[in-house]
Amino acid sequence: MPKMKSKSGAAKRFKIRAGGSIKRGQAFKRHILTSKTTKNKRQLRGTEAIHDSDKASIRAMLPYA
Repeated sequence: MPKMKSKSGAAKRFKIRAGGSIKRGQAFKRHILTSKTTKNKRQLRGTEAIHDSDKASIRAMLPYA
């Protein structure tokens, strides 16, 4: 069997943590930031964990992660 390929878009967006959870970046913080409040932009910092219902599809896109 040949090696399976990772989806390159998913590989750029998601990382598997040591405990098995998957981290992702926050959305809605790239542009048009002048119309967003300072509080809103501050709360969009950092990373979040993927919801459990999405975990199986992300794992399928990253077979060796």
